[in-house]
Amino acid sequence: MPDRSPTTTIAAATAGPDATTFLYVDDEPQACKWFARMFSDEFRILTVQSVDEALQLLHQRPTEIAVLLTDYRMPQRNGMELLAAAQRDFRHLVRLLVTAYAEKEVAIAAINEGQVFRILEKPLDEQRTREALREALALYNLRSMERAVHEQRVSAMRETLGFLAHELNTPLSTVRGFMDALKHRHQAPMPGATAQESGMVRFAEGTPGEVLAAIESAERRALYCQSLVATFVQSARDAYPGGTVQTVTASSLIQALLDEYPFEDDELSWVSCRLSEDFVLPGRRDLLYLVLCTLTKNALQALRGRAQPALRIELGREDATATDAGRPWIRLADNGPGIAPEILSRLTVEPVTTKDGRGGGAHDGHGGNGMGLIFCRRVVQSIGGAITIVSPAGQGAAVTLYFQSSNVANPGGNRV
Repeated sequence: MPDRSPTTTIAAATAGPDATTFLYVDDEPQACKWFARMFSDEFRILTVQSVDEALQLLHQRPTEIAVLLTDYRMPQRNGMELLAAAQRDFRHLVRLLVTAYAEKEVAIAAINEGQVFRILEKPLDEQRTREALREALALYNLRSMERAVHEQRVSAMRETLGFLAHELNTPLSTVRGFMDALKHRHQAPMPGATAQESGMVRFAEGTPGEVLAAIESAERRALYCQSLVATFVQSARDAYPGGTVQTVTASSLIQALLDEYPFEDDELSWVSCRLSEDFVLPGRRDLLYLVLCTLTKNALQALRGRAQPALRIELGREDATATDAGRPWIRLADNGPGIAPEILSRLTVEPVTTKDGRGGGAHDGHGGNGMGLIFCRRVVQSIGGAITIVSPAGQGAAVTLYFQSSNVANPGGNRV
């Protein structure tokens, strides 16, 4: 009886441990030996002699095999059955059908049903077959890259959604707190009140204007939540292939921050801007807005209780060289208590909070879970940029977002 075990032929010169594998299925032992001998100089080859053996091997090594080639006419189960099973259970495979000229109707059916990438006619021509194998491997690599990009999009969307939920929680909790306080401050109409008086709503105030201030503060936070949701919706649209990614000037992004962020009390008066050179950011407007909101929140938290709190937002560019225009940057610098050195070195690489490292301030938001700056770093790195944090002892902190000079444009040389 012929040997029915899978035959493996590997070209040591070209097939490393990460090489993808071709599976050739043919019930004729000589055809399998010829195929392995002919193409193992360039490709990693496995051969088996039945549909059942092929399916067993695919289940054992689902991530190793990239391309499936099968003869059509085989005893018991034919190649079309194998292709159908592979299309159903191993969709990552690039599939090729080997068939004789007399079986052209089978080939047409295979193409029409979308089961095959190429038809190879017996007897196999060495050069044409080699070219087909190269094309099949190139298609597999392209599909693998597309799958990886898609998985990255899904991962980024999942991460953004989690971060968004975290960012929405605080302002929404504050709004609920204001509404609960108003409910408890509401006073029922006085006994014997006239109809006109009964139509008036009365609240008890500890200080004049307290109720109106609470309503206005709740409204600002609600608007901020709306702006965050809008950025997420745009991010979801950008995640789809072919989606139009929004570009934005750095100055307009900062203006949106100043207009939409829910500053409390006189916090807005702490902020000053020096926008010496504007530039167009390389897309991802929504996520960059979330980054600026996060950094602003962190700085304001650290500044609370300071005698003369100040947050400075700047735009600028590194000095140009003969070959490089210099990286543009956005910087947020505060005069808070600073960040302890042991925390500073870990801040953007692991979830560590700075609540205790800034004298009671929380540079990642209400002494949170420390994920804010990690999220900021990933967003900036995703567009080829970098983030640095400098904090001399007791002299505040400066967070700088750098962008690649080749990825940004100057909007007509405008100065802001």
